[in-house]
Amino acid sequence: MARSTNTQFAVAVHVLTYLAGAAGRPVSSGELSESTKVNAVHVRRVLGPLRNAGLVRSRPGVHGGWELATDARDITLAEIWRLLQGADPVLGLHGPDPACATGRTVQNALTALDRTIADAITAQLEDVTVRDVLTGRADATPQPPRTG
Repeated sequence: MARSTNTQFAVAVHVLTYLAGAAGRPVSSGELSESTKVNAVHVRRVLGPLRNAGLVRSRPGVHGGWELATDARDITLAEIWRLLQGADPVLGLHGPDPACATGRTVQNALTALDRTIADAITAQLEDVTVRDVLTGRADATPQPPRTG
């Protein structure tokens, strides 16, 4: 069975969790690459949108590296998902021949289903923070809504 090759979300969660556990110590992209087992270039590509969103920052220099720019308790996995997934389809939709009635019907049905699935994923991820992942409290059990 084919599996998704887009690992940006998983790498982003890994990187943010690693940084949350680094206790404010700047971490090099090389160290993050070793931990995630992905190329440092891929790690930096994932870090770019996280930096643009103000979740991480980098320090130049010999003792520089990456660190969280916000508290891990304030970063939901839904925020990370939206940053990296955006409006891209979750189901990997294809573009059928527009003249094919079956293709149009299938495409319309799958597009609507894709939006429903994306909304459900986002809703579930809204209840999990990077801090939850770090402390092992992230699981598939729906959590009560956060207050305050």
